[in-house]
Amino acid sequence: MDNRNDFYTQKGYELHSTDDLTASMEDYLEMICRMLKLNDVVRIQSLSENLHVKPSSASKMVTALKDRGYISFQKYGYLTATEKGLDAGNYLLYRHDVLHEFLCLLNHSDNELEQVEKIEHYIDRRTVHNLQMLLGELKSSTSFFQ
Repeated sequence: MDNRNDFYTQKGYELHSTDDLTASMEDYLEMICRMLKLNDVVRIQSLSENLHVKPSSASKMVTALKDRGYISFQKYGYLTATEKGLDAGNYLLYRHDVLHEFLCLLNHSDNELEQVEKIEHYIDRRTVHNLQMLLGELKSSTSFFQ
C-alpha cells in the first residue's frame, strides 16, 4: 500500500496507533525497569522523584500500567514488573541506549538525554534495529569521526 500522502498531525498518528502504551506510559515503564535493575522493587515515591512528577501522577500512571498487565503491586506499596512489563521495559531501555549512544557518537558528546527522551517514542523497532547496525558500522569506521 502506498501511503506517502497519508499525512496526519502528531495527534492523528497517535490516534491511528495500535500500540498498547502511550509515550507517557513508556516513560514510566522504562524508569520502573531501570530502577528494578538496582532494586528488587520500586516505590511510588521513588518513581515520582526519578521522573520529577507528583506522587499522585505516578500513582495514576502505575494504575494504568497495572490495568494493562505491565506491573503488579505487592505489600507496602511496592511494585514490580510482570513478565510482559519486563519484556516491554527491556526493549524500552535498549531503544533508549541505542539512541543515546548513536546521538552521542554523531554529536561528539557524552550526553544527549534530552534529545533521546524527546524522540524515542516516535521510531519503530525496525528503525532502532537499523540504527544499532549503523552504529556498529560507524564505530568501526575511523574515517567518519576524524
